[in-house]
Parts: sequence; C-alpha cells; structure tokens
Amino acid sequence: MKTISEKCSGVILAGGMSTRFNGRDKAMIEINGKRILDRIHAVYSEIFSEIILVTNTPQAYLDWNMLMVTDLFPVRSSLTGIHAGLFYASRPFVFVTACDAPFLKPELVHLLISQARPGVDAVMPETAKGLEPLCAVYSKSCLNTIEAHIRQEKLKIQWVFHKSRINRIPEARLRKTDPDLISFININTPEDLMRVSSLEKEPL
Repeated sequence: MKTISEKCSGVILAGGMSTRFNGRDKAMIEINGKRILDRIHAVYSEIFSEIILVTNTPQAYLDWNMLMVTDLFPVRSSLTGIHAGLFYASRPFVFVTACDAPFLKPELVHLLISQARPGVDAVMPETAKGLEPLCAVYSKSCLNTIEAHIRQEKLKIQWVFHKSRINRIPEARLRKTDPDLISFININTPEDLMRVSSLEKEPL
C-alpha cells in the first residue's frame, strides 16, 4: 500500500487574473491575520512531500518552499493549471485546490485521496451545488486527454472525463469530514472576503 506521499502530489492553482477582485492576488489576502496561501500550505505540508504551485508570476511566491511551475499553454484556464500540475508531478495522482480556498480541511483531502485508484481519472466532491473540480484528485493517466481538450479549446473541466471515470463523493459522505463544507468556500470577490472576515469565530 502506497503512502499518500508516494501516491499523490499537492497542487495549488494560482494562475487566475482575479478580475472580480480588481486584479488583487487572492493568495495573499489575509483572513484573521493569516494569508490564504499560508493556510493552504500548512494543510499541504501535513499531507504531501511534493507541493507544486502553478503560477505565471513565480517571483511573487519566493517566500514559500514549493516547486513553482507555469502553464504549458498560453490559454488562461483552470484546466491548463491542472494540466501543468499533472505534467510536473512525480506522483501518479495530484490533489488540486485553488489559491483562494482558506478553509480547506485536511480530513477532506485525505478522504478524496483515499478514493483514488487505477482506472479512475478523477475523484470529485459532489454537493447540492454540483461537482467541485477545484477541490479534487486527478490521475496522471488523463494528461494526454486533458492536453487534447486544451488544444481544441474545450476548457470546461467536466468535458474532459467520461462520466464513468469520475468517482463522485456525495455530500453526505463529505459532511462526515467537513460538516459545514467550508473546504469549498472561495474568496472570489471583496464581498466574499467581508462575509468571511465578519465571522465571529474562525471556522478552522
């Protein structure tokens, strides 16, 4: 049985343009005095021996001990970021999250990785809102398929995978490790930041 460190790399996507946040780097946003990227990195450091940050501005992240890589295609999309993470990862699977998810729970990460196995292209949470492709596990075996979709400009993540090859983890099971589903909170707008920052008690 492989350990998580042998089975899976941790990938953080930091290649977005933050257009809804006036171009501000969301990874550097502080919530209760701690930057979002610091929070994600702390979780990853407990789980992964290989941590990869996908960014087109690596000079902004020199304070962190991570392998920094850039997109291999000029198209800006989450799919190109996942492709880059898979391309550079030395493990057979990668766990992917975006850099604006401040409350990622390690228990949820462990759950998703535990469901990755040969023959499965992706392990994705599925809540009442639908699939969560930016808090998911992907297999290196689907690297060529992802590349083909990028070349065809078919950039929606769910288009890449045949439905039978996605292991969907239902909300009821997710809530056993993350009762309030806070791992899926993203800070996309200043309004999101205000709403999260006003919480009386930090949900971590």
